[in-house]
Amino acid sequence: QVQLAESGGDLVQPGGSLRLSCGGSGRTASSVAVAWFRQAPGKEREFVSAISRSGTKKVYAESLKGRFTISRFSARNRVYLDMNSLEPADTAVYYCAAKWTRMPMETPPQDAKEYTYWGQGTVVTVSS
Repeated sequence: QVQLAESGGDLVQPGGSLRLSCGGSGRTASSVAVAWFRQAPGKEREFVSAISRSGTKKVYAESLKGRFTISRFSARNRVYLDMNSLEPADTAVYYCAAKWTRMPMETPPQDAKEYTYWGQGTVVTVSS
């Protein structure tokens, strides 16, 4: 019932910034918690950040807290991930995922298995 599409991935120099966008469509696109995951070459998929349906509850991977910021513009079913002070280790395919919920203020989970809907990913490369 929800379709997701990521955009914004690019080649950026170390120390630079980038904004990723996740657009949602479908009948229940406004009733989901949304998360960002990433997978670097040769590594396991890892949790990046998540935001509740209401937009008031936000969760970050401990190692990324302070550099990344998640937000949402619910009126247009869009979620953003603002990335600052990018490092080569941030190079990965970034995925947007959504989980339907009837609880707007519920703290979103960090387990990828909890999310039902996934985008195709957008590539972020941090290199000089």
